[in-house]
Amino acid sequence: MNIYLFGIVFCLMFVFITVELIRRQKLQEQYALLWLTLGAVMVLFSFFPDILNPLSHFVRIYYAPSLLFLVGLLFSLVFIMHLTIVISKLHRRLTRLVQEVSLLQEQLKNGGAE
Repeated sequence: MNIYLFGIVFCLMFVFITVELIRRQKLQEQYALLWLTLGAVMVLFSFFPDILNPLSHFVRIYYAPSLLFLVGLLFSLVFIMHLTIVISKLHRRLTRLVQEVSLLQEQLKNGGAE
């Protein structure tokens, strides 16, 4: 099995697994479009690897696979930043929820004692 055939099979499996996760509602819609777009780009580059050379020369990268690593690294950094923002929002909401529950429990204790 050569590397191109392996790449095509891997990309098609990636898209299939993504669609299956969406169908089973294990992947939220806000992330589904992102992963489907990534899968489509991967399938495009695996079926037509020759389009990588003109793109890399356009941005003045002389070793074409370096462009893929650069795009992958930038994608990963942006996605990690997005997930960090989501986790921070959830942490703030959880803290506020715990505080509200504590206040309600305290009110119930004081109300039950009277």
